[in-house]
Amino acid sequence: MSQVSTDFVVSRQDLRVHKMVKTTLPDLEAGEVLVAVDKYAFTSNNITYAAFGEAMQYWNFFPAPEGFGRIPVWGFGDVVASQSGDIAVGERIYGYLPMSSHVVLKADRVKLQSFVDASPHRAPLAVVYNQYARVAHDPTYDKTREAEQCLLGPLFKTAFFIDDLLADNNFFGAKAVVLSSASSKTALGTAFLLSKRPDIEVIGLTSPGNKTFVENTGYYDRVVAYDEIASLEADLSIVFVDMAGNAGVITDLHNHFRDAMKYSCVVGGTHWEARGVRKPLPGPKPDFFFAPTQIAKRTKDWGSDGIQQRYGAKWQAFLKSVDGWMNIVSGHGVTDIQHIYLDMLDGRVHPEEGYMLSL
Repeated sequence: MSQVSTDFVVSRQDLRVHKMVKTTLPDLEAGEVLVAVDKYAFTSNNITYAAFGEAMQYWNFFPAPEGFGRIPVWGFGDVVASQSGDIAVGERIYGYLPMSSHVVLKADRVKLQSFVDASPHRAPLAVVYNQYARVAHDPTYDKTREAEQCLLGPLFKTAFFIDDLLADNNFFGAKAVVLSSASSKTALGTAFLLSKRPDIEVIGLTSPGNKTFVENTGYYDRVVAYDEIASLEADLSIVFVDMAGNAGVITDLHNHFRDAMKYSCVVGGTHWEARGVRKPLPGPKPDFFFAPTQIAKRTKDWGSDGIQQRYGAKWQAFLKSVDGWMNIVSGHGVTDIQHIYLDMLDGRVHPEEGYMLSL
């Protein structure tokens, strides 16, 4: 009997338009497994996935009705049916999932600790998003830390490679790094890592309402509200790491620092409605950061084991630090998902809260 999945979908043209739909999944073919999505994190990073859905192909991971998309999330699921000789019913997996009750994956390149979804529509997409951990054989898995793994793991990996890119390029000759949307979890992870490097000042840009929270994390040397950009020394050589995607903020910073800005890096779009086409700006042209590019470079330099060793040590240190500021909030069912989605979309969430959702 075919399985029916409940899917949360949003309009690609207007992210506020959303609905729940029922999808009848086809019978499993050889190698496929049916996964019941158990729980997943929802953060401002997922708003970035939606905001850049077309440009970065995030809509292509999980098909949806015409004109709509399923926002990818990071979470856990359980195999409830299998046509794979390698993946058994009852296995728990972790990875890139849709905001749905179920998903079909085609298990390929199966190893003791992981497998890759080889569904044809995902073949052109970045392999880092197509890998799934088999948690029973994952030495880094901690059942008591599932929420933190979902909420912070993927974002900290992005932060790890931002920090690595900057250090690999000697911070482009800059003396400070400025991060917008400083309260976002990717920015916090990046700031944590940068704070461990000597001779680099870490400056956070945030809204006035989040300023105290950002200061209290202890990750930043200075925290400045968006309307205080002019208070920064214009001759301070900086790298700008943009998590917000706010055209006005980008313009203000480039015009303020001009040639003192040595590198401008676009990572996210938490201020998704403030995005827009900008006129040519003083200083460096903003460069879009795509984590898989730096991952590929370091895989060649260090090997997969080398990356994991370096990442694992910094992840454990960061994980210890978040207990002082992050509160985990659970949401269950359609109403909670819709409510939290709209709050995240409109920036009404508290930065110290981490949201774990499930249908």
